[in-house]
Parts: sequence; structure tokens; C-alpha cells
Amino acid sequence: MVVGGGIAGLVAARGLAATGRDVLLLEASPLLGGKLRTAEVAGLPVDVGAEAMLARRPEGLDLAAELGAEVLHPTPATSGVWSRGALRALPRSLMGVPLDLDQLAASGVLSPDGLARATAETATEVTDDVSVGELVAARLGDEVVERLVEPLLGGVYAGHARRISAAAAVPQLLAMARRGSLLEQAATVPVSTAPVFATLAGGMGTLPGLVRDAGGFDVRTSATVRALRHLGSAGSPSGWAVTVGPTTHPETIEATEVVLATPSAPTARLLAEVSPEAAADLAVIESASVAVVSLAFRAQDVPDALFERSGFLVPPVEQRAIKAATFSFAKWAWVRDLDPDVVVLRTSLGRHREEATLQAADEGLVRVSLADLTAMSGLTARPVDTHVQRWGGALPQYAVGHLDRVARVRASIARLPGLALCGAAYDGVGVPAVIGSARRAVASLTQAD
Repeated sequence: MVVGGGIAGLVAARGLAATGRDVLLLEASPLLGGKLRTAEVAGLPVDVGAEAMLARRPEGLDLAAELGAEVLHPTPATSGVWSRGALRALPRSLMGVPLDLDQLAASGVLSPDGLARATAETATEVTDDVSVGELVAARLGDEVVERLVEPLLGGVYAGHARRISAAAAVPQLLAMARRGSLLEQAATVPVSTAPVFATLAGGMGTLPGLVRDAGGFDVRTSATVRALRHLGSAGSPSGWAVTVGPTTHPETIEATEVVLATPSAPTARLLAEVSPEAAADLAVIESASVAVVSLAFRAQDVPDALFERSGFLVPPVEQRAIKAATFSFAKWAWVRDLDPDVVVLRTSLGRHREEATLQAADEGLVRVSLADLTAMSGLTARPVDTHVQRWGGALPQYAVGHLDRVARVRASIARLPGLALCGAAYDGVGVPAVIGSARRAVASLTQAD
């Protein structure tokens, strides 16, 4: 049995079914896919959740190949960052650490003082895990954190650089810091022509349906799992009982094995009795809520310059409502080809512990998105259609010490035969990392077969 119908749960169910097991997947909401979802905007199918996956990790591309799905890469359109009153080219970096100091200087992202501080790296010793922001600020100064690290991490985690673990989020950066100068090592990183991101024909929102159709497992949606109980004694592989359905008509389903592919908070509740230690560790993992605002315009109303840009990031220090804009029509050829007369773009709002931003009604989120787009990109047209997708508690926050916490959770779960966990709370929030997490869970249950 698999609890949770996001991409982690779907991949786990498919993997278990491939071994000949009879698998039932239970999903609390009416829809499968989690944060991979497509909605109609101006009559066009548009991703309203994750719209890309890393192409430099193999799991997503491997799954696409297994499913026979067509993989697409972004156009040559360039990305930018709004900084110091202007929309500027986003310099090459490793999560904000500049890889080309000349390019950084030419971009104007940093002030003269900030640039001088960044180029005069301070040697600091790094031993234990530390936040990304603390690490970079100590080496290169606060301004690099505020204007480069923050918007990049905000795009991935909707979090704050000084609260996110370097070991969990950017382990290569921590390893570099332990070896010596960040700038010296960054200068030796070659320019790669390989695509960083990828999507599928029709968008990432098509992936859940492809996995479901190829899966060979049963699915029940609108099926909330309320309790988990071990049927045997400690260490016994006797199976599990799952309570599902409304409190007025609960149903008990027994299973030999259970995969919990749910966010950390509901997973903690389900584990409260069977593994109090794991539940306690999972319960302290915080999450960020975000909103994605999709806007459709007549192509003739959009400034020509925007067709050359894939979007831009917005540092929190700029005190704008949106944290990023993605010009989907320029970034993805498949989106542009849907209707040459209509262009679609997205804004994203919401950061960890700043949920007040999302308290506005949908119309309010559209309004502030348009205001920021006008100020930062010169887009003054009125949209022909809009869509607001809210993702409550969607992005787990990897606080300092996250890797140790996950290790403790897995050690606790390993003492319970037939139980496994997977999802974005453990090994990474991106699509490939979540797929890898699901496959790790499957392997933990099937390795003795």
C-alpha cells in the first residue's frame, strides 16, 4: 500500500507493482499528482505547479524515458534578477556564489561596496553544518546573500538563506568551503552548454497521468488515511492496518507493506504511535506556502524585449510582493506554440513564515502581480485570463541539521519491517530528488526479495 498520490507516491506504487505486488494507492484529495498539476488558462493547458525539473540529475529524465515521454529543454531566452532599481542579467553562480567575477561586475546586481566585499573573500573555517546564508555572508559579504543567494534559494525552497542547511541544500558549496577559497574554486568551474532544466511535452503536469497509466496499481482518491497501526510485535513483519475514510464511516485496510509518501506533518501524525521518535523529528520540519499566478495576454500587447527573457527573480530585500516571474511563452517553445496570439506567464508569491502575503483574495494576488510586473518589466497590458493556484505547506524547509534529522528518522523506521517513507521532506524538493526518494523507499522494501 502507498499513502499519498504525489509524484513520490506514484513512482513508489509503480515500483512496487513492477515486482509483482498488488498495490493500492490512497490519495486524500480528488486529484493525483501533488504539486504537478495542469490548469486551463485562456483555453490553454498550463503548468500551475512545478514547471520544470533539473536535467543534470538523472532520475527525472530516466523516468521520462521509461514512460516514452518526450523531453523538452528551455529556449535560449535568458534569466534576470531585479536588483537596485533595474532588471539585470543573472550572473553565473553556484546558488549565488559567483562563478565569473567580471560578469558579476558587469551585471550591476551588487553595489560598488558589495562588489568590493565579494571579491575580497574572507577565509573562514567550516566544520559542522551551517546555513547557506551564514556561510556565504562570512566569505563574500551580506550583499551577495541578499541579492543573489536569497532569490535563488527562494525560487527552490521559498525559504530564507540564513535558515536553510548548506549540507542539505547545497552540499557542493559546503565541500568547497571546507577545501578553501570559494572564489578560486568557482573560477575553475567550466562553462557548460548542457541544459540545466527540462520539462515534458505538454508540461510537467502530464507526468502524474503518465505514471498512473503505466503503473499497474489500483488508486483511490478522496481517501484520507487517518491512522496507522502495526499488526505484529516490535520487529515482526506481520503487516499493517490503515484506517481510511471519514470519521463517521472509517474503514480498516490491512497491508503487508506501507509506503508513506505524504508531507512531513501528516506523516508525523500517522507515525505518532508506531514510531514516536521519527514522528517527533518529522513534526519539527517546517514548510512554506506559496501561490502561483498564471496570466494570459494578447501577444501583441507584450513588449518585444520580454520575448528574449525567460523570467526574473526578486530578492526579498527589494520588498516586492512577487518573488519571481517566469515568462513561460519565452522559456518554453511548447507553450508559445499553443496559440501564437496568446502568451502565458507566471508569478510566484510566498516565502517561509511570510504567509500573510497570501492572505489576499485571488484578485488581490493578481493585482499585486500585475503591479510588480509593470514596475519591473514594463508590462502594462491587462490579462485576458488569470488563474491562481495556492499550495499550502507545499515546500519543506531544510533547517540546519536536516541531514542528521533524516538519518534519525530512517534509523527509527528501519526497525519497523514493511514500512518506508519518501517525498520532498527527505532528500531534496525537486522532481528528480523526489523520484529518487521514492525509488529508495521501494528498494528498502524489496531488497530481500
